[in-house]
Amino acid sequence: MLETLKRLLRPPEHKASRAARLIALESGGRARWTPRDYAALTRAGYTRNAIVHRAVRLTAEAVGSVSFALYDGASELTAHPLLDLLARPNPRQDGPALLEAIAAHLMLAGNAYVEAVSVESAPRELYALRPDRMKVVPGADGWPAAFDYTVAGNTVRFAQEGAGASGPPPILHLTLFNPLDDYYGLSPLEAAATAVDTHNSATAWNKALLDNAARPSGALLYSGAEGAVMNDNQFERLKKQLDDDYRGAINAGRPMLLEGGLDWKAMSLTPKDMDFMEAKNAAAREIALAFGVPPMLLAIPGDNTYSNYAEANRVFWRASVLPLANRIGAALAQWLAPGFGGHALTLAVDIDRIEALSADRAALWERVTKAPFLTSTRNARRRVTARSKAATRCSPCPGRGAAH
Repeated sequence: MLETLKRLLRPPEHKASRAARLIALESGGRARWTPRDYAALTRAGYTRNAIVHRAVRLTAEAVGSVSFALYDGASELTAHPLLDLLARPNPRQDGPALLEAIAAHLMLAGNAYVEAVSVESAPRELYALRPDRMKVVPGADGWPAAFDYTVAGNTVRFAQEGAGASGPPPILHLTLFNPLDDYYGLSPLEAAATAVDTHNSATAWNKALLDNAARPSGALLYSGAEGAVMNDNQFERLKKQLDDDYRGAINAGRPMLLEGGLDWKAMSLTPKDMDFMEAKNAAAREIALAFGVPPMLLAIPGDNTYSNYAEANRVFWRASVLPLANRIGAALAQWLAPGFGGHALTLAVDIDRIEALSADRAALWERVTKAPFLTSTRNARRRVTARSKAATRCSPCPGRGAAH
């Protein structure tokens, strides 16, 4: 009874990014949670693995640095409220920060959620919401009818139905393709989870080796009288002495004092034991492959796919950054277009402003200007022009009836 009264007297739920107060009415639809632990994957990958961290940062920052060109059909618009909104999406973020957050969420969770705060059906602010706090509420037809955003025990429901004619729906849900789920995307981090675990385990093994004087352990041999063994007190005292005086990096190289027929036999690593380093590098290459980042850009040894850093960077932009940025731009334009008159707006990456691809444009222009068909066309024009000039010189002058 007391809990029921608390629920009835609880103040209305509100969300800080809203322009006005919101009363959350929970009715209809059963929420479907993400079928994996986003927090555990992010902790094991992005916060504890240098390869994942750098691959995500490299791609997200590249996406955040692009400039979009806005088109209404085939006409380019140089000034438009949508461009102003993307340049300053909310009071706390600029455009690159918002795009970077969206790209990072897609790579870590496979899902990205953007909230639009509208005033009179016109979008005024955009916010990137954490994927682990959002859940899809399917409708009767199977399509998402609403999204529930939960933080600190409070839930806000964003209904998608009824929006679109006068303004954009409140939530844009971007996903990476997942063949086994109708609502949530598949992240590259989940595909590389085994490689991440292998790389983390190899790093932990290497740290443990450093903690133990950067060398493998050995064995203490007791050569007492024939058939004699150490009693329990001697054995425990020896173990305690080894732990206190000879274990850890601070005791590396400390000489060992042996007595009573004790002999130390050091153990060395075999070539098979040293394979863990190659396994670590192979796991790093698999992680880079899952995120679409050339291993050369991540300083992973053993990769000679590209001749130099600039070539690897151009491939990274062409194969990974541009497709992701164009997809985010297309989704944003289609989602926000109803709030700007309903025109067929398109956002495309302005490639001319990407410095990493300037060499590609210069090489393309050189190939075009030196193309065989253009050369033959110019030669044909020269021949036609020469024949025309010759015919003009040799034609009879008007009124004279004789050639010069």
